Amino acid sequence: MEKVRVDKWLWAVRIFKSRTLASDAVKNNKVKVNDELVKSSFQIQHGDTIAVKKDGFNLTYKVLDLIEMRVGAPIAQACYENLTPEAELKKFDTWYVAQVGKELRDKGTGRPTKRDRRDIERVKEGDATANDE
Repeated sequence: MEKVRVDKWLWAVRIFKSRTLASDAVKNNKVKVNDELVKSSFQIQHGDTIAVKKDGFNLTYKVLDLIEMRVGAPIAQACYENLTPEAELKKFDTWYVAQVGKELRDKGTGRPTKRDRRDIERVKEGDATANDE
């Protein structure tokens, strides 16, 4: 096999959960092959570089092997090389850390005031200079 449809490959290597999602991403200009926007029917080949915008992240992959059918995760990971920059991968860590845990308030204190909410947001954003007036 020398070439495979880009939407089929993205689904087969588990970058998208369904082929429909992969096809929609291509149609919505969220997938580039070798820095060019493509259609779902575009045929990729060995060595192509695929850039995908997914969930606010810019992911980059190099095609190592062409497959058309969905396979297990370990086999799928061998079909591409992840070229996503380290900064982009760390963006996920900071997003995930912000999602973990919720603020706890003492029982009976009610909803946070506007000032409390701003202080909470400053702490979440990493600004330790929250006003303690």
